[in-house]
Amino acid sequence: MTPDQKFARYVKISLAGFIVLFLYFVIADLYMPVTPQARVYHPVVQVTPQVSGRVTDVLVTNNQAVEKQQALFKINDEPFELAVQQAELAYDDAKLQNQRLDSSVKAIEAQLAAAQAKLHEQTLLFERGESLLKKRSISEQEYETINANYQSSKANVAAIEAQLSEAKLARGKIGDDNLALRHAQNQLEQAKLNLSYITVKADTDGKTANLQVTPGTYANKGQPLMAIVANKADLVADFREKSLVHVQVGSTAKVSFDALPGKVFTGKIVSFEAGVSDGQLNANGLLSATESSNRWVRDAQRQRIHIQLDEHQMLAKFPSGARATVQLLPDSSIGSWFASMQIRFISVLHFIY
Repeated sequence: MTPDQKFARYVKISLAGFIVLFLYFVIADLYMPVTPQARVYHPVVQVTPQVSGRVTDVLVTNNQAVEKQQALFKINDEPFELAVQQAELAYDDAKLQNQRLDSSVKAIEAQLAAAQAKLHEQTLLFERGESLLKKRSISEQEYETINANYQSSKANVAAIEAQLSEAKLARGKIGDDNLALRHAQNQLEQAKLNLSYITVKADTDGKTANLQVTPGTYANKGQPLMAIVANKADLVADFREKSLVHVQVGSTAKVSFDALPGKVFTGKIVSFEAGVSDGQLNANGLLSATESSNRWVRDAQRQRIHIQLDEHQMLAKFPSGARATVQLLPDSSIGSWFASMQIRFISVLHFIY
C-alpha cells in the first residue's frame, strides 16, 4: 500500500469515526442526556434577633452543629426585666383604678337613691298642691314654689342618672373582660414575650455559618448576625430543554459528585421547575422589552429538575454548593447500559479534574 493510499485510508477512518461520534452525541443528548451543571443546595436560615440590645453571651462557634431550639446567643436582659416589672405595675394600677371606679359608682348610686327619695317626696307635695290649688286652699305663689321644687328634683335625678351611666361606662365590664385590664394584660404579655426573645435560638437543625457576633456586639432587631445551613438538602440539575423531552417524573438518574470521584449514586427525578428567571415578567407599568441578539445560533435555554437519591441521607453530608454530574437513563436496557458506562467514565475523570 502506497503512502497516498495509507493517508486516504486514515482520512476515511477519521471521517467515519467523527460521523459515528457525532451521531452518538446527537442521540445521547436526546435519549440519555448528561449535564455537569448540578449542585447540592441546603436551605439557609438567617438568624435575626427579635429585640435590640447588647449581646452578653455567645453560646456557639462558627460551623458548629446545632439542633432546633438550641440557644445561640443571649442579649442583656436588664431592660426587659424592668419592662416586665413596669407592665406588672401598670396592671396592678389598672386593678386599683377599677376599684376606685367601683367606689365612685356606689357613691353615685347612693346619691341617686337619695335624689329619688327626694323626688318621691316632691311628687307627693306636687300632687297635693294641685289638689289644694283647685280648692283654692293655697295661693298660686305657693303652688309655683312646690312645682319648682318638684321640677328641680326631677332634674337632679336625671343629672345623677347621667353621672351614674358615665361612671359605669368608665368602669367597663366586671372581671377579666374589663378593657383597661385587657390593655394592661396585653402590655404585660408583650413585655414577657420580649424578655423571652433575649435568648436567640436555632429555628432548624444544621450548622452555624458566617458568625458575626461576639460579646459586646449591639444586636439590632431584624438584622441578621449569623446563618444556619440546614441539614436538609436538595440536588438540582440544569439540562437543555430538548434533553428533557423523553424524561418525566420518576425517571432514573445516575449522579457522580466531584467530591467522590469514581463513585456513582442512583436516584430519580422528583419534580420539574415551573420556570426560570429568564421567563419572569415584572408588572412594572413599562412596555415589554424584546430580546435582541446578533448571534446566528443562540444559547440553548436550560431548565431545572430536582433529583432525589436512593440513599436519602447522602446529600446531607455534602456542603451547600457541592458540584455534581447527572446522567439521565432511558427506558431501554441498551440505552441504560450506555448511559451507565458514560457516567462511570465521567466519575473516573473526576480524579483528574
